[in-house]
Amino acid sequence: MKKNQISLFSGVMLALSSLIGSGWLFGAGSAAQIAGPSSIISWIIGAVIMVLIAFNYVELGTMFPESGGMSRFAEYSHGQLLGFISAWANWVSLITLIPIEAVACVQYMSSWPWSWANWTRGFFHNGTITNEGLWAVYLFMFIFSLINFGSVKLLTRFTSFIAIFKLVIPSLTIIFLILAGFHSSNFGNNLTSFMPNGTRGVFQAVTISGIILSYDAFQTVINLAGEIENPHKNIFRGVWISLSITAIIYVLLEIAFIGAVEPSMLAKTGWHGINFSSPFADIAILLGLTWLSILLYLDAFVSPFGTGVTFVATSARTLMAMTKSGNVPAFLGKVNKKYKTPRYAMIWDLVLAMALVFFFRNWSELATVVSVSTFVAYATGPVAAVSLRKMRPNFKRPFKSSHLKWVAPLSFVLTGLVIYWAMWPTTIEVIFVVLLGLPIYFYYQFKKENVNFAKQFKASLWLLAFLVFISIISYLGSSTFGGNNTFKYPWDFIIVILASVGFYVWGIKSSYENRDLEDAAKVNESVEIED
Repeated sequence: MKKNQISLFSGVMLALSSLIGSGWLFGAGSAAQIAGPSSIISWIIGAVIMVLIAFNYVELGTMFPESGGMSRFAEYSHGQLLGFISAWANWVSLITLIPIEAVACVQYMSSWPWSWANWTRGFFHNGTITNEGLWAVYLFMFIFSLINFGSVKLLTRFTSFIAIFKLVIPSLTIIFLILAGFHSSNFGNNLTSFMPNGTRGVFQAVTISGIILSYDAFQTVINLAGEIENPHKNIFRGVWISLSITAIIYVLLEIAFIGAVEPSMLAKTGWHGINFSSPFADIAILLGLTWLSILLYLDAFVSPFGTGVTFVATSARTLMAMTKSGNVPAFLGKVNKKYKTPRYAMIWDLVLAMALVFFFRNWSELATVVSVSTFVAYATGPVAAVSLRKMRPNFKRPFKSSHLKWVAPLSFVLTGLVIYWAMWPTTIEVIFVVLLGLPIYFYYQFKKENVNFAKQFKASLWLLAFLVFISIISYLGSSTFGGNNTFKYPWDFIIVILASVGFYVWGIKSSYENRDLEDAAKVNESVEIED
């Protein structure tokens, strides 16, 4: 193994360190409030959506094993404008994840039950980080970045240790909550009690309770592809192993949470009234599991910390990859000669992440930005994968499945639905943030010569039109998802599904021969395929 390369085990640990973050601490309680016992289905739906989306990116990642690769795939198939929009959207989501995890650390610190921790009480008030707490958030973010300043070996050792801890605590929580107080009656005795808010509640929970956010970090393996040992094998293995383990843990955690709630509490308030500030820790205390509550309060610090460290690495490599197209300042792509880490990109990400949390001090607000911006980027993955099969069938593809012909359109449709589930006006707000990057793109494009804007715009028009469509249908959709109820549920879903199929076909037809395909060919030449 080459120096500074990441083994399969370390890659899985990196992914798990990202996947099992603040989402598991907040998600189960939030999802149960929205969907009741049927929130179990929400977690399964979220996992299926991410597996289908990952399917496209595993093919692309093994074709082009380069650091920050997810910011380049759309560029290879549709030119630099679409590539920039996709990369910018993905980068926005990644740098937002850094303050999210720092906020989670500080929020749980503020609720520590020990008398010696009274000094943390002022960090959080009425659902928002205070000015005092903001300095603690900044300190955590600085430490996240500092750990990444060292070698990849240091990063993988740290995250491997954290990931093991993060696997043990949720597993103990599942086992002991079920053993100490499991009430099967909480799951209902008919469809109405199992699904108190109907199918709409199930879909709402997928996006707004942090479920999608909790599964999003599979891309850690893709974005570190240039530093993974045997990428032609280990990208595929790393993604599936980490997603499978995470899905099992999250579903079991939801089952344990639902079964552990005291039936008398449900009788008084229903699921919508079950609102714990620290869901699993509070339930552990009610069940007399004091030792478990202490571990949970500790993990509420460790889990987000480990995830924050990993996303500093991922976001920096995504920004570094964007410099290859010449659409952001070149110095951000410089790599430290000794440790092979993109320190300038890390510093820039830290500054912008600090600015984000200054204006958005609420975990759920930051989580919403992540979910929508991520799926704007994911919309290009299925289109790029199928387009490149048509444009370059001779490219080496270590992972090539005949199922892509149906997985790609299905995952694109699901992407449209997830953005829609984020609810108006969140949809238009985040889409606006994504499009704010265009002036930077145009500035660097005007500095170049022989830039064919007409072709770039034509190849990107399908995505721009798709975002306009989603914004409009979000406003006109059912009131359940924040709209004015012009199109009632489930007709709003049907419209999104049918229109998404049309945009998918348009996107594939918009691919064209561009200069970046030459770069793609050079990267693909390094791929090894074993017989």
